[in-house]
Amino acid sequence: MTTASAPSSTPVGPTPVLRTAYQKAVADYWNDEKDPVNLRLGDVDGLYHHHYGLGDYDPAVLEGPADTRDARIIEEMHRLESAQAEVLLDHLGPIAPGHRLLDAGCGRGGTSIMANLRFGCEVDGVSISEAQVEFANGQARKRGVDDKVRYHFRNMLDTGFPTGAFQGIWNNESTMYVDLFELFGEHARQLAYGGRYVCITGCYNDVTGGRSKAVSRIDEHYTCNIHPRSAYFKAMAANGLVPINVVDLTAATIPYWELRAKSSVATGVEEPFLTAYKEGSFHYLLIAADRI
Repeated sequence: MTTASAPSSTPVGPTPVLRTAYQKAVADYWNDEKDPVNLRLGDVDGLYHHHYGLGDYDPAVLEGPADTRDARIIEEMHRLESAQAEVLLDHLGPIAPGHRLLDAGCGRGGTSIMANLRFGCEVDGVSISEAQVEFANGQARKRGVDDKVRYHFRNMLDTGFPTGAFQGIWNNESTMYVDLFELFGEHARQLAYGGRYVCITGCYNDVTGGRSKAVSRIDEHYTCNIHPRSAYFKAMAANGLVPINVVDLTAATIPYWELRAKSSVATGVEEPFLTAYKEGSFHYLLIAADRI
C-alpha cells in the first residue's frame, strides 16, 4: 500500500543567490568596498573596473609638477586597466551585434560597457554584490546603453539564464572566488556551440609546490582562494571547453603594480603581488577556450 507524502511546511521558492557563509562574506566585502583604487580610477572617464593593468607605463607621469603627480599616476593606471580589458575583448573572437555576451563577476561593470561599445551587442553582467549591480546599472543608464547592457544580482554558478544563450562569456579576475568545475559547467551550459570563453586570472604556479607566502597574503587581503594553474585546464577539459589561446601576461602586468606602489591609492597588497610575480610563484594568465 502506498501513502501520500505530507505536504512540506517549507514553501518552494527560487534558489537564493547567496548560498553559503563564504558567499555571504564575499558579498559583504564587495557591498562595503569603496576603495579609491577602484573609484578614483573609474572617475577618470566613467569606466569603473575591478581588475589590474597591462603594459608599460609612461615614465613621464612621474615627472613634472609635484602637485599634479598623483593625478597623472591615477590617469595612467586607469589607461593600463582599460588596456587589460581590451586585451580580454580581443580574444572573444568574431562578435556580431546580434550576439549576446555574459560578464561573470562583473564588478562595477566597466568591461561590459566596453564590450557593448566595441561590438554593439547585448551584454549581461552578474554579481553577488547588490551594491555593485546597482552602481553598474546606474552607469549604463547615464551612458544611455541600459537597453543593451544590464546587470543582475545573480550567482555566476547558477545564473538562471537560458541554455546556449551566449556567444561569449568572460571572467575578469573573478574565478578565485568559486569552484572551477562548477563555474565551467555553468558556463558550458550557457554558451552556444562554438562560443568562446575567456578568463584573465592570477593563479599559483604548480611547479613551486603550493601557495607561496606572498600568494597567501593576496588570498587573505581579498578574501579569495587562488587556484593552481593546472586546475583551470582540468576543469575546462571536464566541461567541454577547449583552450585555443593561453597567454602569460605576468611580465606585462608588473609595470602596473610598480606604478600603483608609487600612488596615493596603494593598499599594501602591491608588495606581495610584485614578490609573487617576480619569484615565479604566481602567474597572470589569459585563457581563451571554445565550447565544443
